[in-house]
Amino acid sequence: MKRSFAKNLADMPPVDDLAGMELSALDSSVEVIENKAGSLGSLRLYRQLLNKHGLIDAAAAAEGLALYAEHTQDARLNPGKHPNIDRLLKVESGGLAYSVRLLPVGSA
Repeated sequence: MKRSFAKNLADMPPVDDLAGMELSALDSSVEVIENKAGSLGSLRLYRQLLNKHGLIDAAAAAEGLALYAEHTQDARLNPGKHPNIDRLLKVESGGLAYSVRLLPVGSA
């Protein structure tokens, strides 16, 4: 039986020390995941991927999509509804990768 995102999230590292993270693509675009309601779960998931993979590449994206569980299918059916999942779908399908810079609390 597959685990839900909520159950997967319970096993992820906390992000109390982060204000967010910057994701930089090779094309030099920069995206930010902030530590705020609505993106806190994604920040925790991306931190776990960073800890394991060192960047967000195809292997990290595949793992992240599995961890998002039921939300991945919803994102596939509703592009734009889940931007942090959409990003992983782009990485998985297009050979795109992101380097990550953690933004500690108080660094703004």
